Amino acid sequence: MQGAKLELQQGKDNGTGTVATRLEGKLSLETVNSFLQSMRPEPAKHLVLDMSGVSFLDSSGVGALVSLFVTRKHAGKGMALACLTKQAIAVLQVSGIMKLIPTYPTVEAAVNSREQAAS
Repeated sequence: MQGAKLELQQGKDNGTGTVATRLEGKLSLETVNSFLQSMRPEPAKHLVLDMSGVSFLDSSGVGALVSLFVTRKHAGKGMALACLTKQAIAVLQVSGIMKLIPTYPTVEAAVNSREQAAS
């Protein structure tokens, strides 16, 4: 049996303090610790998580997203989710998290929203 994997493709600051990071794989109990260890130190003023490659999201993954969002918010930093899969949308709607964390249909929409808010 193969263990769950989650790969992060961390982007570069686009010059406005926004970084987009693509997640690929499962955001679940087996992967949340490494996810949080990788993402908590992210210095970007605004972080966009491209969720298009997330094949599975469970309650532990939702908890990790909330934890990261709250940690960043307390540090004066923002976070948004983009390109959610149908399964991720369903899980986030049931948990009520879509009312807490901003979501966008594309990474570009999330980045543009952040740039408009900053100007």
